[in-house]
Amino acid sequence: MIKKFSLLQPLVSLKLASMVNIACLVAIWLSVGINPSLAADPFRSQRTRQIGNTTEEAFKAIFKQGNYPAAQRYLKQAISEDADEPLAYAMQAALAYTSKDWATLGTYSRKTLETAQKLIAQDPLRGNLYTAVGHFLEGALILVRQGTVKGAPQALGRLRQVYDSLDKAEAVAKDDPELNLVKGYMDLMLAVNLPFANPEQAIQRLEKNAAPQYLVDRGIALAYRDMKKYDRALEYANRALKKTADNPELYYLKAQILREKANKNKNKKLMQEAIANFDKTLAKKSQLPPGVVKQVQRERRRAGENLSQ
Repeated sequence: MIKKFSLLQPLVSLKLASMVNIACLVAIWLSVGINPSLAADPFRSQRTRQIGNTTEEAFKAIFKQGNYPAAQRYLKQAISEDADEPLAYAMQAALAYTSKDWATLGTYSRKTLETAQKLIAQDPLRGNLYTAVGHFLEGALILVRQGTVKGAPQALGRLRQVYDSLDKAEAVAKDDPELNLVKGYMDLMLAVNLPFANPEQAIQRLEKNAAPQYLVDRGIALAYRDMKKYDRALEYANRALKKTADNPELYYLKAQILREKANKNKNKKLMQEAIANFDKTLAKKSQLPPGVVKQVQRERRRAGENLSQ
């Protein structure tokens, strides 16, 4: 884990999109497919925590089904029914980001942070964990509003607070699967963007202690995609699809990997397979945010152009 603030200085040079993507990936660990028999806590089989039923339904809608409109409906209800649960506010902030609603992102980033800080006395593990998420979301908003150069000092200050809070959570239960999932995702995103970092260490963290497994597999697939290790990326994307076959975002991830692999190997068959997976994604475009749909359509057209060439 990156502990020293001095080591975070190279983050100033990251692209704005990369920094915001970290916040979005943090949101991924907040949302999981639920087994009804373990509805109280999707991360742990022991020392479980309770979340609201409506918040649970939002989990399933967005990350098991990839259904953002349904998730939005559930979250509106969850914020009313589960007012003390920072998870609901964090997910609402993530949805605001997808629609580029910066005012709403600011509101729910603050609510995430405030609610999490209140939770620390009752549950220091989750309270500190969500405090970290709240600081990260606010740091991402600073970069969105001020830009990378102007906003970098404040964003780096927030990032230091993120890791301070994660350290406090780790002191409570260092092997906790929820904690290791969020830290694993964050460390992976940082590792693939920093020249001196080792992504394999972050991957090992996910594989050893994080849960649930399909989110572990998804995170590792993303990491290997960015590392240009396409065979490994495809392996983990397929693992995630076995458990969340109705999620169009996973077909999008698989399509991206196949397209890159096809371009690298000059393989027409792989490009056709990539296009088929883009099409599977677009078959459920009503479930996805408009911005995501536009991006998928652009990448699908490029894949078609690659194939024709």
